[in-house]
Amino acid sequence: MENELKNIGKIDIKAFQDDLISWFKEEQRDLPWRKDQDPYKVWVSEIMLQQTRVDTVIPYFNRFIDWFPTIDDLAKAEEEKVLKAWEGLGYYSRVRNLHSAVKEVREKYKGVVPNTPIEIAELKGVGPYTAGAILSIAYGIPEPAVDGNVMRVLSRILSIWEDIAKPSSRKIFESAVRQLISQTEPSAFNQALMELGALICTPTSPSCLLCPVREHCQAFSEGVQTELPIKSKKTKQRNVQLISIIATNEQGKILIHKRPNKGLLANLWEFPNIEITLPFQNEKEKIKDLFKETFDLEFKPEKVIGQIEHVFSHLIWNVHVYSGKIVRNPSENQEWKFVSLEEMEDFAIPVPFQKMRQLYKQ
Repeated sequence: MENELKNIGKIDIKAFQDDLISWFKEEQRDLPWRKDQDPYKVWVSEIMLQQTRVDTVIPYFNRFIDWFPTIDDLAKAEEEKVLKAWEGLGYYSRVRNLHSAVKEVREKYKGVVPNTPIEIAELKGVGPYTAGAILSIAYGIPEPAVDGNVMRVLSRILSIWEDIAKPSSRKIFESAVRQLISQTEPSAFNQALMELGALICTPTSPSCLLCPVREHCQAFSEGVQTELPIKSKKTKQRNVQLISIIATNEQGKILIHKRPNKGLLANLWEFPNIEITLPFQNEKEKIKDLFKETFDLEFKPEKVIGQIEHVFSHLIWNVHVYSGKIVRNPSENQEWKFVSLEEMEDFAIPVPFQKMRQLYKQ
């Protein structure tokens, strides 16, 4: 590790901190979770920001805090309502873990987010980055909060040529932050590193001429800023073909189905669907048989209403969507419900099925 961090000795750490923090105080974006340093709001924002852009998160954050202003409100909420508040953000395991963890905070810590690295790291879904972000931003404790933005910035500042996609590389960057972080303003320092990565030190075409810490940057001085960071490619996403049906009963209500409580999109509501193998003949009889075999659902397909694609981190869904009529109503229970389009708004429905609902409306 000493070899990877050999360039720290070339930096005037105090000047680096001052330049970075001064820039942040002048240029930081006006984001709703920055209005105060409430540990709960910092926590919610950091969970939402994992794998999701800031602009996308803002309205979701505002709605979530509006629905659950405090840890107590979230801890007492029904899972169905929590999933509904998260609807559209994806990665639903994040909010399930958050919901479990706030219940633990309510019971074990009287509703106060713990402020020690050991206690906070024991909470469900709180990894090293989230723990460091809460401790530094909300509590002013000089802990590293290393995400992709921070690794990209520091790989350039310190000319680190380790693959940032490897989990083992995180330790190198955490060690770098421990040596560079401001002991008096850790909140501003960590947020400034993240902000620099988001606004200036971007993945491609970094705006080096606008960078407040350009004179401290080894990659800029060596002219290799566009070659860093080193990041190996992820494994290819698997393509999945599905047939989904929007099936109505005699009253015109639509059948929805609750997904299993484990796995992808667990416990969310969907239109009944089946994975198929290609080539698939668009024969209505074949579709009818498939849904009868899989769900014991007697359904008469009427027309193709379209096709949607939805990209997950590890899968690409290609969904062929049919509308039609239910011949024999399944009994309504916890897994099956008939709802109107208006009533559907009360259920947590993931984005691919929202796209299908939109197709149906059109």
